[in-house]
Amino acid sequence: MRTASIVRKTSETDISVELNLDGTGSYDVSTGIGFFDHMLEQLSRHSLIDLKVRIVGDLHIDQHHTTEDCGIAIGEALAKALGDKKGITRYGHAYAPMDETLTRVALDISGRPYLVWKIALTGPRLGEWDTELIEHWFHSFSQAAGLTLHVETLYGSNQHHIVESCYKGLARALRTAVEIDPRKADAIPSTKGML
Repeated sequence: MRTASIVRKTSETDISVELNLDGTGSYDVSTGIGFFDHMLEQLSRHSLIDLKVRIVGDLHIDQHHTTEDCGIAIGEALAKALGDKKGITRYGHAYAPMDETLTRVALDISGRPYLVWKIALTGPRLGEWDTELIEHWFHSFSQAAGLTLHVETLYGSNQHHIVESCYKGLARALRTAVEIDPRKADAIPSTKGML
C-alpha cells in the first residue's frame, strides 16, 4: 500500500495528514479556512488520492502558518507514500479549463524541488483566504514533496476559477505522475537509478 501519515506539531500549528496514492479521491479536510478546504478537496477528488487533513492553526494571528505548514505536511506525506518511486510514471501534465480560465500544470517527481508560478491574482482574498498565500502553499508543497512544478494560467479573469483550475490541474498531473507504469513497474524511472 502506498500510504503515509504525517503529524506536524509546532507552536504555530498542529497538523495531521493521511494520504493514499491508490485511493478513490475520498477526502476529509478541515483547515479552518473554508476556501482552502475547498481547494484541497478538489486536489483529492481529481487526483484520486485519498486525503485526510486536520489542522488547528494560529488563525488569530493570520493564515500564513496554517497554509505553509499544510503544504509541507501534504508534501512530506506524498514523498513518504512514494517511497523509492519505483515504477511511477514520474511526469504528469494537465490543462484545466474552468469557464473563461485555462491553466496548464506540468510536473516531474524528480527529487529536485522547484516552482515556476505564472499566475496573476488581483484581489486580496478568496472567501477569507489571503490570495498571496496560494503561491506559498504551492511552493511549500513542491519543496516538501520534491517536485519540479510549473503552474501557469494562460488566461482567465475570475479569481475563483483561476485558483480552482490550478488545484485541479495539479490534481490531474499528479494522478498521472504517481501511477505505476505497467511496462516498468520494477524500475526507478531515471538513468541515475534513483530519484
